[in-house]
Amino acid sequence: MLIDLLRARRSLRRFTDQPVEREKLDLLLEAALRAPSSKGNNPWEFIVVTDKARIRDLSVAKAHGATFLAGAPLVIVVCADPAKSDVWVEDAAIATTLIHLQATDLGLGSCWVQLRLRQREDGADSQEYMRALLGLPEGMMVLAMVGIGYPTDIKKGHADASLCHHQVSYEQFGHRRS
Repeated sequence: MLIDLLRARRSLRRFTDQPVEREKLDLLLEAALRAPSSKGNNPWEFIVVTDKARIRDLSVAKAHGATFLAGAPLVIVVCADPAKSDVWVEDAAIATTLIHLQATDLGLGSCWVQLRLRQREDGADSQEYMRALLGLPEGMMVLAMVGIGYPTDIKKGHADASLCHHQVSYEQFGHRRS
C-alpha cells in the first residue's frame, strides 16, 4: 500500500559504491515519466548521471546541501521547460517526488536536492553552472537533483507523533479536529 511506503520513506544521504542496476533505473525513470502534469504538457526532462567525476561536479552546484551527492552512484537531474507550462515547478516537483518514492519502493536510498533560485559557494548562479555543466538549452531550468543508491544505513520512517497534524483544518482555516 502507498501509505506503507510513505511511512517507511526517509531522505538518505549515504550510499554504498554498488551501482544501481539498469532494471531499477528504468523503473525510476518510468515512475517519473508517469507523473501527472498540468494539461498533460509534460514539461520535464530527466538527465541520468552515473559518471563519478560529473557527479562530483553536481555536488558543488549549490552552496549548501548537495555535497552528499559526491557519494551517490546515481543522480537524476530533474529539469523543465517553462515555455511548455506556467506550472513547470509543480509538474517537475511531482515527478521528483515519484522518483524519491520509487527509490524507496526498490530498496534504494535517495535524497532530493532543490536547486531552483540557489547560488554556488562563490555566489554564482546555480542554473548557469548547471547549464554549462550539462549542456542545457537556453530556457531549460533545473528544479532538483535526486541522489540515489544503496543506503549504508537504514532509518525508520518518521513517527506519527512527529507529523504536523495541527496544520490540518476542516471546512475552514483554523477549524481543527477535536
